[in-house]
Amino acid sequence: MKSKSTETKPSIVFCHGIWADGSCFSKVIPTLQAEGHQVIAAQYGLDTLAGDVATVNHTLGRVSRPSILVGHSYGGSVITAAGTDDRVAGLVYIAALAPDADETSQSQQEKFPVTDVFAHVEVVDGRVWMLPDGVESFAGDLSEQEKKVVWATHFAPAADLFTQKLDGVAWRSKPSSYIMATNDRTVQPELQRFLAKRMGATTHEVASSHVPMLSHPELVIDVIRAAAKAVQEAMAKA
Repeated sequence: MKSKSTETKPSIVFCHGIWADGSCFSKVIPTLQAEGHQVIAAQYGLDTLAGDVATVNHTLGRVSRPSILVGHSYGGSVITAAGTDDRVAGLVYIAALAPDADETSQSQQEKFPVTDVFAHVEVVDGRVWMLPDGVESFAGDLSEQEKKVVWATHFAPAADLFTQKLDGVAWRSKPSSYIMATNDRTVQPELQRFLAKRMGATTHEVASSHVPMLSHPELVIDVIRAAAKAVQEAMAKA
């Protein structure tokens, strides 16, 4: 007889990037819920990396274990640190950053050409806001209505957020998948390719803007399904 732990599907915890909140995963959450996963999006404030990781750790306590962390963009930096938690069994990166021990979100990007989106930002009151015309560089393959919603729900990070770092590199010890957006104008595709190769991730390329979970939700769902299946199979063998 199988134990309850091997019959339970992994929970899924989503971690958003900057200029976003948990609603950016709205096209993938319902399907995963319908398939029996406990799903929750960590809603953090983009004030400090330590604070955002702490929020993810608290959120892990609200769902069953083991969990898979799914990080988009800056959310990749978040899951890289938060993923060292024993409750986390796998990682999925979506057009995401993935710092090593000696790197920050910013230092990774500085090794590659600056992307278009950063010509469309404004720093006000210590926060980095995306201007309305920046949505084209962020989510250019969405409909005009969807792009307006993306901008309306975006939130600005603290100006120094990308220079902060934490100890812990989860992708060195946890199985990882990476969704690379080849038409990305926010995080350089070549940076994504480098990061995916460095972590030895199972990599999936898609001709997408920076938001594959909105422009290609079925692919994102498939990648998360595969990661969850791998965790379940590992649990069954344990």
